[in-house]
Amino acid sequence: MTNAFAFDAKQFDTAQLEALFIAPARAFAALSVDLSEKLIKAQLEATKAYTDTSMAQLRSLAEVKDAEGMKSYMEGQQKVAKELTERLKGDAEKVVALQQEFAQESQKLTESSVKQVQQSAEQATETATTAVKEAAAKAK
Repeated sequence: MTNAFAFDAKQFDTAQLEALFIAPARAFAALSVDLSEKLIKAQLEATKAYTDTSMAQLRSLAEVKDAEGMKSYMEGQQKVAKELTERLKGDAEKVVALQQEFAQESQKLTESSVKQVQQSAEQATETATTAVKEAAAKAK
């Protein structure tokens, strides 16, 4: 008794499976890991910068000893607020740029995969057409 749905290793083309499915998935995974790494690095840098600024401000506040020192500290807060706003803007722009880069690279990978699938389909069609013509010629 034979199973009509049994797996035939001779007909299984691992190179084609690799080229059409596994390689594109691997490339997309690598792209995703790269984006994650860049985003995490940007977050760590931003966190360090914000922490350093906060600690410096706390040290400055701890050194206030009189009204003049408090006035000077408060005036410095405006400068710090402006610097933090600029830093936030820069960090947001960096994240947007990383996401745009990811989208562009993803699109390139998708286009490449689609081209490869189209080429493979065309090749399979040509092979099938040739086989049909040969079978028709033998049948005559």
